[in-house]
Parts: sequence; C-alpha cells; structure tokens
Amino acid sequence: MQARLIYLMGPSGAGKDSVIDAARGRLATIPVDVVRRVITRSAESIGEQALGVSDERFAAMQHAGDFAMNWRANGHDYGIPEDINLWLAQGRHVLINGSRDYLPEAQRRYPDLLPVLVSVSSDVLRQRLLLRGRESLEEIERRLQRNERLRTEAQQWQGRGAAQVLDNSGTLEQAVADLMALLSRHGISAAGGRT
Repeated sequence: MQARLIYLMGPSGAGKDSVIDAARGRLATIPVDVVRRVITRSAESIGEQALGVSDERFAAMQHAGDFAMNWRANGHDYGIPEDINLWLAQGRHVLINGSRDYLPEAQRRYPDLLPVLVSVSSDVLRQRLLLRGRESLEEIERRLQRNERLRTEAQQWQGRGAAQVLDNSGTLEQAVADLMALLSRHGISAAGGRT
C-alpha cells in the first residue's frame, strides 16, 4: 500500500490538537509522521506544537516555496511544510491538521488523501471553549452555530463517503482508540506498515 496523507480537520475547540497529541505515541508505531504546522500566531497561544512566525516571515517562506499547502483561516495563515512530499515519496504516512475549507484544494493536490472530520457535540464544544478562554461569549455562540452546521454536514459527508467522521464528544482515550481503528480500516496500521 502506498503512503497516505491523513487530513484531520474540524471546528476550533473540537479537540484536534488534543487527539493528535494523545495519539502521537501510537501513531509512531504504525508509523505515521505528524506534521508541525507553521502559523502566524504564537504557538503558546494555541495549544499545538506549531511553529509560530510573523506575517512577514510566513510570506517569505511562502514565496520561497517552503509550503506544500497553505491557507488563511480565522485571521491567521497556516502552512504545511514542503517536507511532506519527500516523506510521502519515501512511503511514510503523514498526518496533518488541515482546514475544512481548504480540503478541495488538498484533494486536488493529493488525490489519495484520507479526510477525517473531528466532530463534537455542541454541549461539549461550549464547555471546551469556555474553559480555554480565548473567545468572547459572542464568538463562542458563532462557533456553536457553525458547529451545528458542520455536524449536519459531517453526516452527509459520511453518508457519501466524502470523509470519515471521528466523534470526540467523549473521552480522549476513546477518540484515540477510534482514530486508530479508523486508520486500520483504511490499511494504515502496524500490520499494514509502509511500502
């Protein structure tokens, strides 16, 4: 089996970073390389192992061709290092934290990518957003409305086979187990290995 790009996406607060961090050790045994994104905001403020850069530095990196993919969302720029193309060519599976809006372009560039949509109930999302304290109450309400639309869309995507849905409304341990099972169903497992 050839190497796959695993494209994890979902609304802010759905717990993508938490799932990735909790699964990191198990992913390494498959093996799956987890990509460190480049973002135009401080990595300390977002809870993921990203490289925070200035707007100017990001633009210079983009101009130099340092990104395999890049997009703008929530007022920030996000870049996926060009290194992933080498890793995939070497037969290494790669997991990225992607953007739902960028998915069509990502699929154009990587037709065999595995889209995984992290979904979460609105009650759980509200609690998580309140706990992290980054958004105003008004912003939280907008995110909750968007989450409801996304959950409906997730059901449609799953029904059409457009994306796999990973429910992260329960425990982190369950989400990690579900992610590993999902990858295994798609031939990405220790048994499947790399080519």
